[in-house]
Amino acid sequence: MPPSTRPPDFEHAIHSANIWLKAVSEALGTEDRHLAHRVLRAWLHTFRDRLTVDVAAHFAAQLPELLRGGYYDGWDPSVVPVKYGREGYVERFAQEAKISAEDVARFAPAITTVVRNHASPGHLESALEQVPHDIRALLLQPA
Repeated sequence: MPPSTRPPDFEHAIHSANIWLKAVSEALGTEDRHLAHRVLRAWLHTFRDRLTVDVAAHFAAQLPELLRGGYYDGWDPSVVPVKYGREGYVERFAQEAKISAEDVARFAPAITTVVRNHASPGHLESALEQVPHDIRALLLQPA
């Protein structure tokens, strides 16, 4: 469909998602938008699954519409929060993003920074309070 025939709301949804993906690409130091999307999606899923249903839904409201769909993809609210520590987090993140476990320590904090810069002030911090200290430390470690 030519861009001029798309509904304005759809154009806005695409534009908002692209702003986030561009920021992720820059934070990861790559022009590979597929990698940026996989890493962002892995961050969102591993983060979401450590939250209660209410906090996960409240956090999702901060995401662009198209990214929110990816955030909820595959979610089973009847089994959250999923209990895993830092090692389980790293393993799951690496597997879902299709990156090495060693890259998680560099990529996860970069995504946290992007999310913090694009979400309303305080929303990420509020959700991070539910995440175990060892995972929170990984997500917040300086780049």
